[in-house]
Order: sequence, then structure tokens, then C-alpha cells
Amino acid sequence: MEHDGVSLAAPRRSRVAAHARFFVDAIRTNLLIALEYRVSLFSQVFGMLLNDIIWIVFWALFFQRFPVMPNWTMQDVLAMWAMTGAGFGLSMGFFGNVNQLARIIAQGELDYYLALPKNVLLHVLVSHMDLPALGDILFSVGLFVIFLRPTPERIVLFIVLALCAAAIFLGFYITVGSLAFWMGNAEGLTLQLSNGLITCATYPSPLFRGAIKLILMTVVPAWYIAHLPTALLRSFDAGGLLAEAGMAALLLAVGVAVFYRGLRRYESGNLMVLRS
Repeated sequence: MEHDGVSLAAPRRSRVAAHARFFVDAIRTNLLIALEYRVSLFSQVFGMLLNDIIWIVFWALFFQRFPVMPNWTMQDVLAMWAMTGAGFGLSMGFFGNVNQLARIIAQGELDYYLALPKNVLLHVLVSHMDLPALGDILFSVGLFVIFLRPTPERIVLFIVLALCAAAIFLGFYITVGSLAFWMGNAEGLTLQLSNGLITCATYPSPLFRGAIKLILMTVVPAWYIAHLPTALLRSFDAGGLLAEAGMAALLLAVGVAVFYRGLRRYESGNLMVLRS
């Protein structure tokens, strides 16, 4: 039995290693392509960085003029934006096709990926990088280093929370994008839900109460992208961190499951077209 366990585990480890190598190679290739157009790359990254900074200036002026948020300070706003920016930047920057998934499905562009030997979903997601999202990563790291007291323990916590936020973004975007398997053109719905998620993740949690707060903890999981991580950076709680990691794993697993359920319908139905 022990021998069987080892023999079954080895192929799984091999597949994980192969996927990891493929991911790294895809990111390296995308970056090399982007660096061919350095001026465009740097202008896009700088533009996103500047956009994020403008929002922080807005909130700083707001808290100066209207210090009315119960139990929230400007420090909490900085943590909220750092977590949202890190999660969004990691998910969109390195898995850039995730917000194009509905269009790719509706236009039959999955045919190209189905003909290749790599994992279909992973291949789709890493085939493109959203370069401006790299500015969000720089912005978030800068906020944390300059304003959020980076001790070794807090650095580890920030990295873990950023990875959880990225997984939640990915799971949510994959799920709503995969609705195109059943709805056809779901780009409009995907855009509205995505904008709603980002908006709710960049406004202080005291603004959300009752039914709205429940929605942010379930249907639109902004609570776990920004608000719970902000509370954990303010005051660490092991139970809260477990809840954050559990939600990240659950939403990512749901997204993957919904995609492959829809993919079976795509392969057996009339959705497949020749990719030009």
C-alpha cells in the first residue's frame, strides 16, 4: 500500500512541477515580448501607479475633512488599498486573460487551446499579461513598505494575504467568465460584476452593513479581498487568517470546477468554431 501511494503521488508531483515550469516559461515569454516595447510598458505601468496614488490622495483629503468613520483610520485605508492592489495586480498581471475569459469562450477561441497538450485553463489564463496591473503591484508594495510598518512577521502576513486576495480574484473572474458557456455573450455581465467587486473592495468596511455586508461576504467576495485582510493587518487573528485562506481555496476551486463543467458542454455542443 505504501508503494502504491508513492507511485500515485509521483505522477501528481510531476504534473504540478510541469505546470509550474509552464507558468514560469509563459511569464518569461510575456515579459520579453513586453520589453520589446519598453516605452509602452513603462507608460502603462506608470499610468496605473499614478491612478492608484490619486485615489489615496482623495482618501487622505476625505479623512482630513470628514473624520467620521468609526474605528477606521487613514492607516486602514492604506492597508485596504494595498491588499486590493496586490490581489488585483497578481491575478490580472500574471493571468491576464482571466478578464477576457467570457469573450474567448463566446467567440470560440478555446478551440486553439484545446488542440494543445497543456492544461486548458492555465494555458488560456497565462497566454496574456495585463501590463498596467504590474503598476498595482508596485503601488501596493510601496504602500506597505512606506506606511504599514513592515516587520518580518508582517511581511510574511502581507504576502500570504496578497496571495489569498489574488486567488479570490481569480476564482471570481473564472466563475463569472465561465457563465459564457451557458449564456453566450456574458461580457457585459462579467464587466459589471468585476467593477462591482473592485468598487466594494476599495471603500471602507464601515460603509457596508446588514444585507450589503452579507453580499460582500458571499456573492461579491470583496470582504475577503480587502476588509478582512485589513483587519488582520491591524490585529492578527489566527482564526481570521484560516477563514481567509479557506475562502481563497474554495472560490478558486469553484471557479475551476465551473470552467471545466462548462468546457464539457463546449466540447460536446455546437459552440466550437474554427479560430481564425
